[in-house]
Amino acid sequence: MSEIKMNQPGTNEDSGEEKDWAAAKIFFESLKTNKPRPPKPRFAVTVAVSSRTLFNMVAERDIYEKEGVEKYVAYQVEHEDEALKPGAAFPFVKALMTVNSRLRELYPDSEELFDIVLMTNNHAQVGVRLINSINHYDLTIERFCMTGGKSPIGYLKAYMTNLYLSKDAEKVTEAIEEGIAAATMFTAETENELCDTQLRVAFDGDAVLFSDESEIIVKKHGLDSFFEHEKKFENLPLTQGPLKGFLEALGKLQRKFYAKNERLNCPIRTFLVTARSAASSGARVLKTLRSWGLEIDEALFLAGAPKGPLLQKIKPHIFFDDQMFHIEGAKELGTIAAHVPYGIGQKYNKGKLIEQPKKE
Repeated sequence: MSEIKMNQPGTNEDSGEEKDWAAAKIFFESLKTNKPRPPKPRFAVTVAVSSRTLFNMVAERDIYEKEGVEKYVAYQVEHEDEALKPGAAFPFVKALMTVNSRLRELYPDSEELFDIVLMTNNHAQVGVRLINSINHYDLTIERFCMTGGKSPIGYLKAYMTNLYLSKDAEKVTEAIEEGIAAATMFTAETENELCDTQLRVAFDGDAVLFSDESEIIVKKHGLDSFFEHEKKFENLPLTQGPLKGFLEALGKLQRKFYAKNERLNCPIRTFLVTARSAASSGARVLKTLRSWGLEIDEALFLAGAPKGPLLQKIKPHIFFDDQMFHIEGAKELGTIAAHVPYGIGQKYNKGKLIEQPKKE
């Protein structure tokens, strides 16, 4: 699973890298620009977004699928001076930039920031329109990876990615299998007004922050067995799920605000939104987070109730869940949702088996 990147100084490779970054810093600071210098990847929380999540490229995708890559590239080149419209990840990226602005005010020389990377299988000829669109909206995205039709997944580790967001479910699954936090983004069906001073991130619990070990009990043996299991193992931490590393990275940045007595004014707020019941199975979740040394700002146990109405009140910039029916319910009510294709829940829809499990 994706973990926080730690600095391990003392090697020749580290020494050479430090010299390279020192030279890059001198060069960047010699330029006349108001744009902040990108942080070192080893210290940053790196969020890689695909072009189709950052921008609305439905019409362009339609050309690609119906007329082929040559017509698609020609269309993009012809319209490269027209800015693309914002996509599902756009508000999330803007919120990351807001957090960076606050961090730079408190820690002017710190490299512990969000670093946003555009990770796309677009051809380089399309890059001009992407660059023009990023500059049009004044987005702080300096790192690009354009793979010319090939899958970009192999580059995620090289970019030291903490989170990958895409519209392509197969690429997301591949990233998770490589141990990288990833999710498939969906556009909300209605538009909610989101907070422009605070990044709000909502997580499901099982098969998102935690593994699907407890969810397997529910699916195979029912709720009563699940409640008995969770009570019996209440003091045994759950194993980590695919998004645990990203929550950990958010917590690292939150603590930088707490250190400056800014807890009540922290521009990052995290939510646990779980279908679990608090009394019957909530203690193990909270004790697991405590054992990991992680805090969650708000924990909401819904006991099977729909998540959409509650998320409509929270108004997160992104909501992660492994169950598609929760994703559908969220986006119907205006929440930007991201599906995490992980665990036994992928074999079910609304509690009904859609794929026969493999025989053990």
